[in-house]
Amino acid sequence: MVKYFFAFFACVFGAAVQAAETNVPASAYHIYAGSTHAHTSFTSSHGAQFMKAKGEKTSGKETLIQVSRDGVQTPAKNMVLRPNWQKVQGPPSVHFALAKKNGYDFYVTTDHSQDAVFHPISLTNTTWVAAKEQAREATDDDFVALTGCEHSENNGPGGKGHINVINSAAYLNAFSKGVDLPFLYKWLATTAPNGEGPVVAVFNHPGANQYNNWSDRDDKVTDVITMLEVINGNDRIHYAGFLAALDHGWKVSPVCGHDNHGTTSIATFGSRTFVLATSKTKVAILDAMKNRRTYAALDRNIQCRYTVNGAIMGSTLARPDTLEFQIDVSDPDTKNPKDKITKLDIVKDGGAVVRSFSPEPAFAVRWNPTIQDSKAHYFFVRVWSAGGGDVPNAKPKNPVAWLAPVWTGR
Repeated sequence: MVKYFFAFFACVFGAAVQAAETNVPASAYHIYAGSTHAHTSFTSSHGAQFMKAKGEKTSGKETLIQVSRDGVQTPAKNMVLRPNWQKVQGPPSVHFALAKKNGYDFYVTTDHSQDAVFHPISLTNTTWVAAKEQAREATDDDFVALTGCEHSENNGPGGKGHINVINSAAYLNAFSKGVDLPFLYKWLATTAPNGEGPVVAVFNHPGANQYNNWSDRDDKVTDVITMLEVINGNDRIHYAGFLAALDHGWKVSPVCGHDNHGTTSIATFGSRTFVLATSKTKVAILDAMKNRRTYAALDRNIQCRYTVNGAIMGSTLARPDTLEFQIDVSDPDTKNPKDKITKLDIVKDGGAVVRSFSPEPAFAVRWNPTIQDSKAHYFFVRVWSAGGGDVPNAKPKNPVAWLAPVWTGR
């Protein structure tokens, strides 16, 4: 029976429902918002801190980056630091401080590991050590700072595609000879974490046929690359890439990576990654990412969660034929009619829409459909709102949020 209600989201999960992979009651998870992709001044080859040198042409076709024979990336000769570059860019500590000031619960810096400041590759590389130390110092009871690197495979024989590696003790240079995507996948399966919590990874701004058409997957790397950018920047949507990854067997949940190469967008961007975690700590946030309890939204604070047969979003079930959904979505901005929830739908393999629900627009909606299906490999939920979110030129006809799948175990 379809139901919806008009109450705040905190009230909709009064009953304790057991989550399959962790045995944590679904009601114990809190929702935290942040971003999984940012570049600081440690991305020393390009970013908001650079400008074309005086007198250089500005056709837009000039080379902005140069790469040495041993795969080290530096600014092109026609690029120079802006006189006031600190106002638009800074090290991780500045990014973390601004994220904290602007209400983020967590923020991940992921500078390009092929840049000159990370060369030579070493656990004791000064910049690498500084990034980890600044993240540690910025973390407190109200904010979690995480760091890693963006592994940018642009021309490897094993395919192209960028991947964020978060919370690893070590890093690779994707431009080094012999380092392609299959090499990275094997490395990810064994690399050690940076202190507490697991290593997790994200497919960044994916196209439908990237990453060597999603090949070279095995169970070990599937357990590390647990997320995918459905939203990149503030409003660039990579839904086709999401479906392609899922249909090729990757078990990834949606995130939003701002991919900002400067600091100004920290305050202005309205999209977010959300995680369902037991507490606002480094370990708990990383555990949520590891176990795929995430969603991506074009809205700063939309609250979403669901269970299937009592298992929290991101779970893998034991091949059921009957799937009982409990979906709850709300928005706390109850003075803004544009934030009312207008539609939910459930999607399965290949992007097929299984069921849709268009309630009377409300700030809090519950939907409890039951689906019979003995063949699908996954299901996930999409959400629409009256205004389409907090990004420029929002489109109410398009989804505002994409929620983590539940896998059937088939």
